[in-house]
Amino acid sequence: MVRMDNDMPFLLQYENVAWYDEGKVRILDRRVYPTEVRFVECTDYREVAQAITDMVTQSAGPYTAVGMGMALAAWQVRDKGEAEQIAFLKQASYDLSHARPTTANRYGQITNRCVDVAAQALAEGKDPIAAIVENTVESLNRRYSTMQIVGDRLAELIPNNGTILTQCFGETIIGTVMRAARKQNKDFRAFCAETRPYLQGARLTSGCFAQMGFDTTVITDNMVAYAMEREHIDVFTSAADSIARDGHIANKIGTFQIAILAKYFGVPYYVTGIPDRDKKSRGDIVIEMRDPGQVLSYRGIPNTVPEVKAIYPSFDVVPPHLISGVVTDKGVYVPYLLDQYFDTEAKAFY
Repeated sequence: MVRMDNDMPFLLQYENVAWYDEGKVRILDRRVYPTEVRFVECTDYREVAQAITDMVTQSAGPYTAVGMGMALAAWQVRDKGEAEQIAFLKQASYDLSHARPTTANRYGQITNRCVDVAAQALAEGKDPIAAIVENTVESLNRRYSTMQIVGDRLAELIPNNGTILTQCFGETIIGTVMRAARKQNKDFRAFCAETRPYLQGARLTSGCFAQMGFDTTVITDNMVAYAMEREHIDVFTSAADSIARDGHIANKIGTFQIAILAKYFGVPYYVTGIPDRDKKSRGDIVIEMRDPGQVLSYRGIPNTVPEVKAIYPSFDVVPPHLISGVVTDKGVYVPYLLDQYFDTEAKAFY
């Protein structure tokens, strides 16, 4: 099988996201990368679900982890009868897909398909574990291929030798827009907002751009207005954890305020991704509230005195009037017309 992670930076190579092998799933711990290159090893699918909840992997990383977690679940019941295996896998599908609420619908598309391919394999006397792993790699290839189309379109919107600003870690789109830029003989500077409180922009996104040879600068989240005013930002872009059909999108907390600044300074904001068929409006987007302790400390070092409280909403919802376009595999849509994406047949993405 041809893999689509060639020429990708370390973080985007399949085995460096999450990988199943002989009763174990290894997940790169993005909470400590690049200070450490450390993998969390899971021997039970519930440990994979917990790793996703704990943000051992994030962005699109859980899309890989849930599939590999399903392979691990199949391994756990490999000696049971067919009916018991299917029942166990259905429970694993639910547990893994609901590890984080905002993206449960997307994870579920992957895990439910894993149940289906396992059932088919069992009916045909084949190994369900191998079938699930193969299905997960096919899903990876499908997403990388589709996002390459999106990356090509995004690269076309970036001026040659221009400057882009990113928020959080957009995973696949980061790699594909760089591949597209190289193919188009285009260069650009990348400014990466640090992305509090977990610093994904600083720790993950910036490293991918730098490793691929792009001029890369990190700014803290409160430097965005300065950068837009004085560093000639041409495009603000982010992926999205949810894209509702009415044009509202959810992305890492902080995206909303950057979008407001982009509007003020006349910087176009392009969202990348595939709309969610089952999310018709803003009201269908669930905002995950995380442990506020993750705001009060970082890597075990307190940021405040003990009497201070915190909140940690994981995502912002950005309204369509702040979005210049939603870049998809079918084209760039005005957010108010995003529902038209579904007027033609949509290929499977996850």
